[in-house]
Amino acid sequence: MAAYRLRPLLTALPNTRNLSLYKSNISLSNLYPKSSLNFTTPVSIPDNGSAFSGFIPVDKVDITYSRSSGPGGQHVNTVNTKVDVRFHVESAEWLSDDVKKRILENLKNKINKDGYLVVRSDKTRSQIYNQADAMMILRRLIHSALVTKPAITQETLEVLRKRKEKANQERLMKKRMHSLKKKDRQDNF
Repeated sequence: MAAYRLRPLLTALPNTRNLSLYKSNISLSNLYPKSSLNFTTPVSIPDNGSAFSGFIPVDKVDITYSRSSGPGGQHVNTVNTKVDVRFHVESAEWLSDDVKKRILENLKNKINKDGYLVVRSDKTRSQIYNQADAMMILRRLIHSALVTKPAITQETLEVLRKRKEKANQERLMKKRMHSLKKKDRQDNF
């Protein structure tokens, strides 16, 4: 008798084959119609000539994971969330020779004696977020190495010298005033 009452409810539920045909307006295939949704497809390196496009092939860099320090309780002692991303600058075929030369000149303090540029991240408690952060840091480092700083003109140097001189005079004036105030206090007693 109970099954007789449930029959209208069961027929009102949609079939599973009808559910597979449904696509939301905000599904990935609708938002990005020309992109492949398969994450395992190999990615081609964009060719920008001599400039760095921001693309870092993951298979060409060494990514290692280790235990992170900091807060997290027992969890921090059991998972490897700290990420080290490193690559050998001179043998990186995904960078042009001009870019490699600029990296070796401008980032020489961040390159170890073996010629590896090493970036570490343990900002979050998630391994994948730390990996993304390390790759972003690496991108920023490479882009910053490629930026040429403008030459400082004589007028700019003169303005900076005058500002420094004025600040020094004001500092000495405040010092003198403070000294006189202290001296006046001593004379009154």
